Amino acid sequence: MGLSLSSQEVQQNLPQIAQGDNTVASGPSPGLVVAPVTGNSVGVRRAEIKPGVREIHLCKDERGKTGLRLRAIDKGVFVQLVQANTPASLVGLRFGDQILQIDGRDCAGWSTDKAHRAVKKASAEKIIMVVRDRPFQRTVTMHKDSTGHVGFVIKKGKVVSVVKGSSAARNGLLTNHYLCEVNGQNVIGLKDKETTEILALAGNVITLTIIPTVIYEHMVKKLSPTLLHHTMDHSIPDI
Repeated sequence: MGLSLSSQEVQQNLPQIAQGDNTVASGPSPGLVVAPVTGNSVGVRRAEIKPGVREIHLCKDERGKTGLRLRAIDKGVFVQLVQANTPASLVGLRFGDQILQIDGRDCAGWSTDKAHRAVKKASAEKIIMVVRDRPFQRTVTMHKDSTGHVGFVIKKGKVVSVVKGSSAARNGLLTNHYLCEVNGQNVIGLKDKETTEILALAGNVITLTIIPTVIYEHMVKKLSPTLLHHTMDHSIPDI
């Protein structure tokens, strides 16, 4: 079943900026930069969503596995899960990447089952995929204030409040979005406390990768929270 984005659903998912009270949140601070200079930020480079498409060569491990789960959405095929320390993680695939081709075959219109069958039947030595970086996601870069916060609240991985006047608000962070990455490091499935700890250690300039709630919930459908927490690749990516 495809993802439907009716006007009513869009209205229900429009962001609301509100005050929050959580260790992740902070109040407005004078002099915060609206659009921080981010060219030299390691986090920005790790989180970059590049335009265009790229080709990757994927193999299978000794058990015949790639460490990859796919999900069909709106006639496209997307990466639903990348397991840690697997061929899929080693070639740099990420949650939300769109798989356009597998071994020269266009994936448009494929079901989830058909995509998994194609990977299963493919050669163990080399599977050629054409990939578009995370088309449903976007990045927001912000500065921490003097207390070490940027001005938002998360609950079960979702941004539920953005503090008025904060760096998060000034740089366009939206509620009703899930956090996918912090400085390029996947945080999907982590407990809020774990994500908060990553944010605390992330430096003064933070780049978040976010995805609308309505799309995220469709993407992770049928995946248990335990699987996301313990199986998803949460390593810090190479640049």
